[in-house]
Amino acid sequence: MHRVISSGELRAGARRAASAWFSPALADASSRSLHSPSFATIDIEDISGSHPGEVQNLVQGNWKASIHWSWLLDPLNGEQFIKVAEVQEKEIKPFVESLSNCPKYGLHNPLRGQERYVMLGDVSAKAAKLLAQPEVSDFFTRLIQRVSPKSYNQALAEVQVSQKFLENFSGDQVRFLARSFSVPGNHLGQQSHGYRWPYGPVAIITPFNFPLEIPLLQLMGALYMGNKPVLKVDSKVSIVMEQMLRLLHNCGLPKEDVDFINSDGIAMNKFLLEANPQMTLFTGSSRVAEKLATDLKGRIKLEDAGFDWKILGPDVQEVDYVAWMCDQDAYACSGQKCSAQSILFMHENWASTELLSKMQHLAERRKLEDLTIGPVLTVTTATMLEHIHKLLKIPGSKILFGGEALENHSIPEIYGALKPTALFVPLVEILDSNNFELVTREIFGPFQIVTEYKHDQLDLVLDACERMHAHLTAAVVSNDPLFLQDVLGRSVNGTTYAGIRARTTGAPQNHWFGPAGDPRGAGIGTPEAIKLVWSCHRELIYDIGPLPKHWEVPPPT
Repeated sequence: MHRVISSGELRAGARRAASAWFSPALADASSRSLHSPSFATIDIEDISGSHPGEVQNLVQGNWKASIHWSWLLDPLNGEQFIKVAEVQEKEIKPFVESLSNCPKYGLHNPLRGQERYVMLGDVSAKAAKLLAQPEVSDFFTRLIQRVSPKSYNQALAEVQVSQKFLENFSGDQVRFLARSFSVPGNHLGQQSHGYRWPYGPVAIITPFNFPLEIPLLQLMGALYMGNKPVLKVDSKVSIVMEQMLRLLHNCGLPKEDVDFINSDGIAMNKFLLEANPQMTLFTGSSRVAEKLATDLKGRIKLEDAGFDWKILGPDVQEVDYVAWMCDQDAYACSGQKCSAQSILFMHENWASTELLSKMQHLAERRKLEDLTIGPVLTVTTATMLEHIHKLLKIPGSKILFGGEALENHSIPEIYGALKPTALFVPLVEILDSNNFELVTREIFGPFQIVTEYKHDQLDLVLDACERMHAHLTAAVVSNDPLFLQDVLGRSVNGTTYAGIRARTTGAPQNHWFGPAGDPRGAGIGTPEAIKLVWSCHRELIYDIGPLPKHWEVPPPT
């Protein structure tokens, strides 16, 4: 007889797992952090139907509620546990006015308000120091788990990347982002200067799957370059960034620098059309991305969906490691990463190994108790099972493992609950125009396609990659330099890992993460990404003279 696992037991299990994964010092700190940090307005342990969390809006430097509260269901048991003050269409005026009050030359730029570069470097340094404290790190890790259930290790990694990013842009590093250059002119007194210039009023829209890392890194990048951002995070997880904003205010960020809005899509779209931001950063679904690109007349940067591929080359080695990495790429965070492994192209040499059986064994280790598998927040169980059913109608397709709903849980039906799943589809069938769109549909959950290719079919694999419409991440798993050279030279994905340890997932603070092949593509995390997304080029040409002696007005030309 199976017993249904409660939400409280799941959270307790996640904390016990943390003790096993991390040092005793951190585990002790985790067990002691029964009280919230000084900046926090919530106690994670108390968030429940009887003690709901509350999310407010921030506009013109003031935290405010709304005439309408939207209730969120606990992803683990369906209980109403957080209420969000969602701004209605008739309430957007203060947000429109706040953003419109920012001039196009920004809150600061290389020629004005330079002390703000210094201030933001100090804020980053203080925030990085605070976020490095075990009790604060644990607070955000558990808060992330509460609203976007994932293992403690995965949630902690998000906090650590955020902390390192703030550390990277402490002190003078903010002003270094605005480094300019000059070129000598044609005559005495003439010189051109190239500057990185802010857009001024901007908007940031981010998804649920990384409640801290994505919005924080993009928000700080926007501020560093001199912009005034309004931040909209998916309401399912916006409580995380609400608490982070309070931390940043505690570290010296002026409250008027950022507006924070919770709303549905209709109200947000109306706000964007009325406020008319100079630039909007959108991270999320391709469908919404294309609508916004039209509505905003192209003034947008995108990091939208990705059907991300991994190619295993002909040189078989380190089978255990490759299997483990495939499991992590496909099923960590229950597959809810824009960089998750969506399709595995396996060279025939790997088919004779134990790779697939090892992948199955690793997938079957995942369990709800420690959130190594958990709720899928944007795709229902029924939708995922229906997709599997359609794929199984393709000749030669078969389920390798999974393909069933999770059992013995209290996850509400509005969310998904699927066992880690891999489904084999023959390569020639994938390329069939009648099947390609179905096979390459991104399922934002614990699901992947697996296929096999012969030694003379690499062109077919690369043709499939070329036909995909989103080009975010990819992996080429091989140490054969000629194979790597061939595949990398004929592909486009913006963040591509190469080598026997290659992965598709991973957006740390130390390298660019973003798509390629689209002029609207956005990056995150690095100086190059910040400058590309949050500033434009401005050229100033100084020509102060003096005029040549005996200068006269020339004939007309």
